[in-house]
Amino acid sequence: MSAAAELRGLGRILLLGGGNMGGAMLRGWLEAGLDPDGVTLADPNPSEAMAPLFSRGVGHVSHIAEAGPQDIAILAVKPQVLDAALADIGTAIGDATLVISVAAGRTVASIEERVGGCAVVRAMPNTPALIGRGITGAFANPRVGERQRAAAAALLGASGPVEWVATEAEIDAVTAVSGSGPAYVFLLAEALAEAGAKAGLDPDLAMRLARHTVAGAGELMIRAEEAPAQLRRNVTSPKGTTEAALAVLMNEADGMAPLLARAVEAARRRAEELAKG
Repeated sequence: MSAAAELRGLGRILLLGGGNMGGAMLRGWLEAGLDPDGVTLADPNPSEAMAPLFSRGVGHVSHIAEAGPQDIAILAVKPQVLDAALADIGTAIGDATLVISVAAGRTVASIEERVGGCAVVRAMPNTPALIGRGITGAFANPRVGERQRAAAAALLGASGPVEWVATEAEIDAVTAVSGSGPAYVFLLAEALAEAGAKAGLDPDLAMRLARHTVAGAGELMIRAEEAPAQLRRNVTSPKGTTEAALAVLMNEADGMAPLLARAVEAARRRAEELAKG
C-alpha cells in the first residue's frame, strides 16, 4: 500500500505545536499525500514557515480547545510546555481519540493524566526527520487497537522508518541510541575535521572532507546489503592505513566501542530520570 493510501481516511487530525519537529511532520504528511483539509494546527504563534501550508488548506487555531473533536492528536510541543498546552483541551481529545506524543521524556501515564483514558502512543523521532530521513521508536498503551497502530505508523513513517518496542522502558534506550544519536555523529564529524587540521590540512578543507565522509558513509550503509562490520572490513586492507587507525579505535579498553557504550548508558539513565520527573 502506498504512503498516500495509508494516510487516507484517518479522520480529523490535530497537530499541537508547529515548531521544527511539528512543522517537519506536517510537511512530510502533505508531501506523502495527506489531505490538508483534514489537518488543524494548534499553535498561538505559528512561524512564517507555516503560512504556505495554511494556504494549501491546513486549518489553524490558537488553542487546542478551539479545534473541536479530533480523531487523532499529535503532541509536538516541548515537554516543559505540554501541561500548559493541554490545560484546556475542551472537546478536542476524547475517549476515542488516538494521542501520539513526541514530547521527549513525557511518559504515557503523565499524558493519560491530562487527556483521560484514551489510546496513547509515545514516540521518539530524531532530528533527521527534518529532512525526511529520520527513524522513530514508538510504544503503544493497551488501548491502542490495530487500526490506530496502523494510523500512528502511517503518520510517524512519513519522515522515516518506525520501530515499535514492547515496553515503555525501551523508549529510554531508543532515546539514547537514535534520539541523541545524531549529536554523536555530528561530534564525530567535528573530531574528524579537527584531527585532519592537526594533520596539516586547511581547517575548512578538513571539515568538508569530514562532513562528506560521514554523510557518504551513512548513505552507503543504508543502501548496502552488507552489515556495517562487513562494510568496515571492505575498506580495511591488511597492514594498510585504515587498519592502523582501527587498531586505535577498536582498542577494547579505551576505543570507540566502550566509549559509546558509556555514552549511551549515560543518556539512557538521564532519559529515565527525566521520565520520572
